[in-house]
Amino acid sequence: MRVAVIGGTGHIGSYLTPMLVEAGYSVTCVSRGVRRPYKEHPAWRSIKTLQIDRLAEEEAGTFGERIAELEADAVIDLTCYYPASAQQLANALRGRTGHLLHCGTIWVHGPSGSVPTTEDRPRNPFGDYGIRKAAIEALFMNEVDASSLPVTVLHPGHLVGPGWAPINPLGNFNTAVFAALRRGDEIRIPNFGMETLNHVHVEDVAQAFLLAIQNRSAAIGQSFHVVAASALTLRWYAEQMADWFHQPARLSFLPWDEWKLGVSAKDAAVTEDHLRHSPNCSIEKARRLLGYEPRYSPLAAIQESVSWLAANGAIS
Repeated sequence: MRVAVIGGTGHIGSYLTPMLVEAGYSVTCVSRGVRRPYKEHPAWRSIKTLQIDRLAEEEAGTFGERIAELEADAVIDLTCYYPASAQQLANALRGRTGHLLHCGTIWVHGPSGSVPTTEDRPRNPFGDYGIRKAAIEALFMNEVDASSLPVTVLHPGHLVGPGWAPINPLGNFNTAVFAALRRGDEIRIPNFGMETLNHVHVEDVAQAFLLAIQNRSAAIGQSFHVVAASALTLRWYAEQMADWFHQPARLSFLPWDEWKLGVSAKDAAVTEDHLRHSPNCSIEKARRLLGYEPRYSPLAAIQESVSWLAANGAIS
């Protein structure tokens, strides 16, 4: 069985592409060719590569056809961020692939309501990214009904893995927060620290894509959350990381308008985005239909990443 992975050397692809080879698939990795995979693996020697500048090819109207020409039984798209991109790929793949798998995001839900949030909840996204991803999901689900294009959408949470910084207990990417916890310094948390984050290790996301291919009949026409088994409150996350560093948790809590004055505008914007979403998503559907079971707890995934950051000098 032939599988094409668009974005095969990125965060998710670096784990997924070798995993597919180990499972016995013939894999073509489609990428811009500008980075090495985050995870080295002997399987990369047997993986076919195709270097494509997606933006340039889409502007020329040729990207979808380039992918269709691979004659893949399954196409996994990890780099689709605009409805027009999704439509071009769908137009080219109708009748020419047995399964199209799209990487979405839990941001399609907008702010959490009844939790844990299930996949059948109405979509109320806000912010450009969530709105675009929700539109893509709707487009693909319509394709399943209208044209019988076999599509599955997987919605990961906050990606975690060695090689990049995880969302920290303040809801942004600033690694100085982990350095402060490591030293036993006080950290200031917005509000009461009860908003939630929903991490997931990229290896578990890769596992979910593989399971969706292996359980094609159950997966087609469906969307699945791909997150760790539980969400974390900011407060508990900070307390657990302090304990992991063998330090007391020295936390203070400030009203939002006061808290944001003490951080950069960039960090404040990222934190606000995460706090307003406060995701807490259910994985019961993925468990039931795909057999998905996360290998990593959220803290174990985060601690692996933070260990990598410390070993590579990214945490002072």
